[in-house]
Amino acid sequence: MTGESMNFNHFDERGNAVMVDVSAKQPTLRTAIAAARVVMSPGLLAAILAGGVAKGDVLGVARLAGILAAKKTPELIPLSHPLALHAITVDFETDQEKGEIEVKCMVRALERTGVEMEAMTGASLAALTIYDMCKGSEKSIRVGDIRLLYKEGGKSGTYQREES
Repeated sequence: MTGESMNFNHFDERGNAVMVDVSAKQPTLRTAIAAARVVMSPGLLAAILAGGVAKGDVLGVARLAGILAAKKTPELIPLSHPLALHAITVDFETDQEKGEIEVKCMVRALERTGVEMEAMTGASLAALTIYDMCKGSEKSIRVGDIRLLYKEGGKSGTYQREES
């Protein structure tokens, strides 16, 4: 897609940042799933899974942080809409051999606009919480690969990321 054909709907005709007016849209069920990856040593991941990290239940605290972050998205992303979120889950998939935790955040709402930013914010903050709780044990932890995996609802329909 070229710059001329892209639709940047967060700007008015003068180039000023604006919150998109969604008042004329009808609410539909919106769902989004986003992910973030946390990479560490296999030994640290084993300690997390065994409950052997000094700060406590790393994944339990990260789950709560992700849920809270999704709810706080409009306070963090300037042009996002405050939404009544109906469901938020934060789950973890681990690969002990690689020392990886895949954080997945699902958000659902009956709204006029999508919940992709809420899901991405939830996944990101859950991943950062894992880093925060473990940084005393290992400074080289990496957080990244934040991405939208799935979304449905609204005019643009369903999106499913093709992952290798």
